[in-house]
Amino acid sequence: MATPRLTVAALAAALCFLTVAVQATQSAPPKRPAAAPKPASAPKLAASAAPADEASDRPGLEETRLTLAKWIETQQIIAKERNDWQQGKEILEGRIELVGKEVSVLKEKIAQSLTAVSESDQKKERLTAENEQLKATAAQLATAVSVMEGQVRGLAKRMPQPVAERLAPLLQRIPTEASSTRVTVAERFQNVLGILNEMNRANSEISLSYEVRTLADGSSSEVQVIYVGLAQAYYLSPRGEAGIGRPGEDGWDWKPAPEIAGQLLVALEVMQGKHPPAFVPLPVEIK
Repeated sequence: MATPRLTVAALAAALCFLTVAVQATQSAPPKRPAAAPKPASAPKLAASAAPADEASDRPGLEETRLTLAKWIETQQIIAKERNDWQQGKEILEGRIELVGKEVSVLKEKIAQSLTAVSESDQKKERLTAENEQLKATAAQLATAVSVMEGQVRGLAKRMPQPVAERLAPLLQRIPTEASSTRVTVAERFQNVLGILNEMNRANSEISLSYEVRTLADGSSSEVQVIYVGLAQAYYLSPRGEAGIGRPGEDGWDWKPAPEIAGQLLVALEVMQGKHPPAFVPLPVEIK
């Protein structure tokens, strides 16, 4: 497409060409055919006709110039509009291309979002299934620890007094209402294991303690007690009164056993380092 400068130059050249043509036409009027001889008054008529022709040609030249000027102006307007339209077209095409790219990017992002949503839904389903499984497992563990806590309470009644005193803080941590407690299942298991560990340690050692016991005559006295694990115990008072203790359903049962007083005294002296190590026979009841 021609630029506005070339169009204006072409129009100016055309205007000059037309102007020159008009001027040439004015300077060289058309030849007229020879007229027949006229009377002597003919030259005066010819002289008066020439100015009339020039006057009639002037309006036509001005009209041509005005028309040509309008035509040039019109062409300039058309060229400007064409140029503006071309520029607007290029701008619109650029915008359309940019919008197309943005649409493609948005479509890609939408596809990625849909994929992410699908993956999230699948992950949510897996987590929900795992959560349900964990809840079921937690319920089973809660039931199991409740049973263990009840068994531990029963075993605690058979513990010797020194062991029971050591277990008291742990036994107090056992919830009275398992369904409404705020203690976690893990903490309850840990507490039960602590109680069992203490019981197991007491069951694997021979210990000596000082306790107050009711003797055969009904009097109370401080005695020395030898515990053999959690199954057997022997006591000896300062007056030489001996007895045997065994765990029962509601605590330990103590019975007088004066016949073992001598052996028990030797066993106490061995434990206290007052007598050389020796084998001391003492009665044991196995169930």
